[in-house]
Amino acid sequence: MTARPNILILMVDQLNGTLFPDGPAEWLHAPNLKALAARSVRFANTYTGSPLCAPGRASFMSGQLPSRTRVYDNAAEFASDIPTYAHHLRRAGYRTTLSGKMHFVGPDQMHGFEERLTTDIYPADFGWTPDYRKPGERIDWWYHNLGSVTGAGVAEITNQLEYDDDVAHQAVQKLYDLSRGADARPWCLTVSFTHPHDPYVARRKYWDLYDDCAHLDPEIPAIPYDQQDPHSKRLMDACDWRAFDISPDQIRRARQGYFANISYIDDKIGEILATLEATRQEAIILFVSDHGDMLGDRGLWFKMNFFEGSARVPLMLAAPGLTPHRIDTPVSTIDVTPTLCDLAGVSMTEVQPWTDGETLVPLATGTPRTTPVRIEYAAEGSEAPMVCIRNTYHKHTKCTLDADQLFDLRADPTESRNLATDPAYADVLERFQAQSAAFWDLDRFDAAVRESQARRWVVYEALRNGAYFPWDFQPLQKASERYMRNHMDLNVLEESKRFPRGE
Repeated sequence: MTARPNILILMVDQLNGTLFPDGPAEWLHAPNLKALAARSVRFANTYTGSPLCAPGRASFMSGQLPSRTRVYDNAAEFASDIPTYAHHLRRAGYRTTLSGKMHFVGPDQMHGFEERLTTDIYPADFGWTPDYRKPGERIDWWYHNLGSVTGAGVAEITNQLEYDDDVAHQAVQKLYDLSRGADARPWCLTVSFTHPHDPYVARRKYWDLYDDCAHLDPEIPAIPYDQQDPHSKRLMDACDWRAFDISPDQIRRARQGYFANISYIDDKIGEILATLEATRQEAIILFVSDHGDMLGDRGLWFKMNFFEGSARVPLMLAAPGLTPHRIDTPVSTIDVTPTLCDLAGVSMTEVQPWTDGETLVPLATGTPRTTPVRIEYAAEGSEAPMVCIRNTYHKHTKCTLDADQLFDLRADPTESRNLATDPAYADVLERFQAQSAAFWDLDRFDAAVRESQARRWVVYEALRNGAYFPWDFQPLQKASERYMRNHMDLNVLEESKRFPRGE
């Protein structure tokens, strides 16, 4: 390895962490991820900073919760003055590259990456802004609906397959390029896929792997609408559930498509890891998702809540000096940035007072950790910010609009029994309420979200009136610097582009 280790981050989208109890579940067809798990520290109880794409990813990259980043939803700007792991590593001399999705909103589409190999799959402007001033309003052209469930099935190409095929191809080409040694700097390559995010449509070769799968029915039966908690009702309304008559077969097909796309992503990751090995490069490898997917459990789909299927994600870390094993202590994706900096020997001291995460290296090497995990949500399907604390065994959810929720995950892993009104848990509830009050001023949080939404609606409507300048990242292909051109020496070119040389 170089003086500082190379780093390969493999990120997926909407992967339910309960399917990774200790690496991929045994029944999943995911040989490459299983092989990676065997040489990784496996954090079995990892939670997103926020169960939605843009806020979850901004938290993952910065080590900060949405209340600090102000990335509250999928149309909130990620400010360019917030350091990410890409900034910290690049400042320390790393070559930082992104292939794939990170759902940056705003004019800064780099956030510390020196180069991006693809555009993003989702828009970079403010058009997906929710509006707390209009509770219950559905913005039909971009809000999730259950068409992803009714439309589940087989296709050989889709919008998302086209995207992830390119993400993997560009990552493989970059690894080949890095192997040539033209740049002596250590590198950090982030490869971020959009699968297994819905729609639940997969290629036949992966779909057929799950024809006889024993896990096509949800583990947790659907709860009737009138028996759901208030936020779950809001999510069902946001998904326009009354417009769809979802059959048991459609549920099974949606889950089959989802599992199939895990196998598709496993193949793509296999291509990348095989290229890393073939080019004789060594790297720390981190595998993570931005949030999960309810997959029909409780009658809910997608994410946007704090239940395990939505908020829990896989996290695996293979690095020199870390013995592969399973860790059950709850941790967060906001711990990734300080962990990467720790492993790379990069100090975050100058910004540490304003970050929320902490390095996982001590925990991975045997030091106990008691810090509770915090999660926030303030996006579509909510009407006021929601917050959550997860400690060793319990999870507490709070929102000014709703009654508290308290679950004992050791005794009730499916979160079927709300203990917030159980006298036997009064002391536990009181401790959580005190912690929550110390962490958050919910009225102030709500005011900040509403101000942000109102500002963005004004800006978005203004910028779409007249000439439109898009913020979407435009990949630049420098054709005159590729292959053979007349300002190059052919002999030098052919030798410098070959790896290995002379065999």
